Amino acid sequence: MIRLALLLLLLCLAAPLRAQEAVTRFGTGATEMTIRSTTDAGIFRPVLDAFLEAHPDLSIRYEQWGSNALYALSREECDAGRAGADAVLSSAVQHMVELVNHACGWTWRSARTAELPPSLRWRDQLWGLTREPAVMIYNRDLLAPADVPQSRFALLDLMRQKPGLLRGRIATYDIEASGLGYLFAFSDSLEATTYGALLEGFARAGGVATCCSAELIRAVSDGRFLIAYNVLGSYVSAVAPRNVGVVLPGDYTLFLSRGYMIPARAAQPQAAAALLDFLLGAEGRALMAAAGMIDMSGPSETGLQQSAMRPIQLTPALLVGLDQQRSAQFIALWRAAFGPGEGLPPAP
Repeated sequence: MIRLALLLLLLCLAAPLRAQEAVTRFGTGATEMTIRSTTDAGIFRPVLDAFLEAHPDLSIRYEQWGSNALYALSREECDAGRAGADAVLSSAVQHMVELVNHACGWTWRSARTAELPPSLRWRDQLWGLTREPAVMIYNRDLLAPADVPQSRFALLDLMRQKPGLLRGRIATYDIEASGLGYLFAFSDSLEATTYGALLEGFARAGGVATCCSAELIRAVSDGRFLIAYNVLGSYVSAVAPRNVGVVLPGDYTLFLSRGYMIPARAAQPQAAAALLDFLLGAEGRALMAAAGMIDMSGPSETGLQQSAMRPIQLTPALLVGLDQQRSAQFIALWRAAFGPGEGLPPAP
């Protein structure tokens, strides 16, 4: 009995922490589908309301999750052959590629999915829906215009030349708490010649690694941070505090497409496929663009060179960052710069 109790305790400790953040219901149709997503329900509401107007027989249970917990639950249900969500939508697309690679996806082909480029469609089981930049944000009231960095090189210069200015007041995602933060940081390590220097700069400046998008934006607006690095631009558009400025780094800007997957054991796969086709259609794309989830700007509007626009493609290359040994080494390097996750400083 003692051994059994110890085994149960170890199993409980090993189980992934659940991070279901909210549940919202849409529609009154008799057939309910479940969506699990990392996207705030308030941002997605206009899109789902429009979809349900065209499908009054459906209703939606919308569960908002943290990306790591969403992946852990999806993988657990897949391994157990258990029905869970009918659709999974996540910004941590490396997790989504891994789920499809693990035979956790349901196949769907339609005229609209066929219109997607190969970089946003993998195995007809994972689809990229959005186009969202990873940006730097800053407090307009507290950071002088001359100090606003327009690239990673300029950010490095600012941290070197004015170390006291940013001491404890520059932040980014905690890559262990945020799958999206890990994706952006790992992509930086592959893209940027400045990556090692950036980590050194964050360490010297007492950079803060914390969670999550909305909290980072509020903290910059409140003045707790002057700059936040690698924030998902769509969240800034949704919250839009007047005193928060946005920079698309001129050396390169990562663009994310949130991944949509229909789990292999979904109870309502046809409803999930209908939603996918709606999201890929003209009305769905227009509504997502209005919500800031699709940046329609080209190089002339963003001020970026075409070569500086770097989309994150939905390919097996994303699995490299999930390799256990490489991930452990990457996180160790990160922690050497940031130390343990500090959370947000208190409001002034």
